Amino acid sequence: MAEPPIVVIGAGIGGLAAALALAHAGRRVAVVERAPRIEEVGAGLQISPNAGRILQDFGLGPAMREAALEPQALRIRRAGDGAVLASLPLAAVRDRWGAPFRVFHRADLQKLLLDEALRAGVEVATGLRCGVMEQDAAGVRLGLVSEAGAETRAAEAVIGADGLRSTIRDALRLRPNDAPIASGKTAWRAILPAASLPAPLRERASQLWLGPSAHVVHYPLRDAAIVSAVAILDDTADTGAPAETRSGAELAAAMGFPRWNAELRALIEAGASWRRWPLFVRPELPRWGRGRVALLGDAAHPMTPFLAQGAAQAIEDAAALGRAVAGAGSLEAALDAYQSARMVRATQVQRGSWRQGGIVHLSGPAAAARDLSIRLLGGRGMLARNAWLYR
Repeated sequence: MAEPPIVVIGAGIGGLAAALALAHAGRRVAVVERAPRIEEVGAGLQISPNAGRILQDFGLGPAMREAALEPQALRIRRAGDGAVLASLPLAAVRDRWGAPFRVFHRADLQKLLLDEALRAGVEVATGLRCGVMEQDAAGVRLGLVSEAGAETRAAEAVIGADGLRSTIRDALRLRPNDAPIASGKTAWRAILPAASLPAPLRERASQLWLGPSAHVVHYPLRDAAIVSAVAILDDTADTGAPAETRSGAELAAAMGFPRWNAELRALIEAGASWRRWPLFVRPELPRWGRGRVALLGDAAHPMTPFLAQGAAQAIEDAAALGRAVAGAGSLEAALDAYQSARMVRATQVQRGSWRQGGIVHLSGPAAAARDLSIRLLGGRGMLARNAWLYR
C-alpha cells in the first residue's frame, strides 16, 4: 500500500508552487482545491526577481518567457499633474538580481504552475472542501466534503495554502483573537483593452500614480494587448455607495481626486467594470503550524499589496519548504525548519508593506515632502532601496 501523500490545501499560486517544490524534493503530493475548477478571475500579478529566481530554478524559465511580459521601467507619477517623479530602470535588474521583473495575468501563471506540477506527478482534486482535521504520530486525517458527499483521506502531512480565510489556520488555533481584520483600504481591479488608453499609457512599463489617500498601479499584459489596473483607496477616500462593481465613470467620481491628470482619468474611465476587493489583514502568528501541519502564503502571513510581494513571498515559502523537506529526517523536523527559515523574513516584508501603504497614501505637505524625496533619490536610488527585497 502506497504511503499517503503530503496534502496541500489550496491551488493558488502558493499552493501549486509548494506542491511543485515538494515533488522536486521527492515526495508524493496531492493538492485539494475547493473550487470546481482551477481558474482565477482576471487580474494582473507582479513577480519580482526574488520569486522569479525560484521559478527559474523550478525549470519554468522557458514557459515564463512565453507567458510573462517584462516591463522596461516603473514610472512613479503624481496623480494631480502627471509629473514623473522617478523612472526605475527595470530592464537592468536581470544581471543584478538574477531574474527580471515580470508581470503575468494571474490565470497564466497559475496554469503554468499547474501544468508543471502535473508533469511532476502531483495529484490534483477539485471541488473538495476541508471540513475537519485530526493528527497523531502516524499522520493526519482530513475530512473532505464535496457535492457527492463526505470522505476521509490520510495525509503524511498537511500544508495549508488556502488563503487569508484559511480553514487550516482556523483549525490550528495558533493564537486567540485571530479573525481577519479590515485594513481600512479597498482595491478596485480591472483588465482594460490597451487600445482604449492614451498612447503614453500603452508603453511596456509599469506606472504608479500617487494621490491623496489613494494610488493607482497599471501595467501591460499578454504582449501589451491588455492592461491590468488597480486603484487602492483609503475607505475615507471612497465617496461612493458600497458596490461590488463600478463603471469607470462611477469609480472616478467616487475616488474624487482633486485636479486629476487627464491621462489617469482616461485610464479609470476606460474600465467598463471595476471589481471591488476589500483588503483584510490578520494578526502575526507565534508559529505557522503544529506537528505535521503548517501554513504557507496568505494563510500564514497575509499582507497588503503595497510592495507587490504577496505572491512572491508565497513562492519563497514554497522553496524553503521544499529545501526543508529534502534535508530533514522527519516531517515534523522539516516543518519546524521551514518555519524557522521563513518567519522573520516574511514578517519583515509584511510589516514593510503596511508601512509602504501609509507612504503612498500621504496628502498635503507630507506628500510634497515624499515627492521631493523620490525626485532626489531618482530611479536607480529608488530601486536600490528595495534591494533587501530582491537580492
